[in-house]
Amino acid sequence: MKNLLSRVFALMLVAVIGLTGCSSVGGPSDGLSGNYSEDTIAIIDSLRESIALPADDPNKAQLQDEAKAKINGFASRYRRDTAVSNLSSFSTMRTALNALAGHYSSYPNRPVPQKLQTRLEQEFRQVEAALKRGA
Repeated sequence: MKNLLSRVFALMLVAVIGLTGCSSVGGPSDGLSGNYSEDTIAIIDSLRESIALPADDPNKAQLQDEAKAKINGFASRYRRDTAVSNLSSFSTMRTALNALAGHYSSYPNRPVPQKLQTRLEQEFRQVEAALKRGA
């Protein structure tokens, strides 16, 4: 009886996923093109915009949520790609993304501190320079 219930549950789960669709993070719906350099520059530009918003901006929470989703999508798409994950630009980008994601997770209602903003900007410039070199 227990085995039958497990099978029925599994079939129902497959049916629900089939009917509603399953959008995975890092998949085609993540807004990334699949071109590492273009995606990296687009993420940097987007994050700069969300970091620069004043604390009282009404869109701040929405942009932070979008930033977290972009960070997750970027990480899940490229972390297992050995052609990308060995690049210095990727290592630096992951360091910056982890710092920002950590801030958003720990302090969702606080603005990004100036010290972290300065560090992120420095890392973003390093990533851009590395991308121009092809690294």
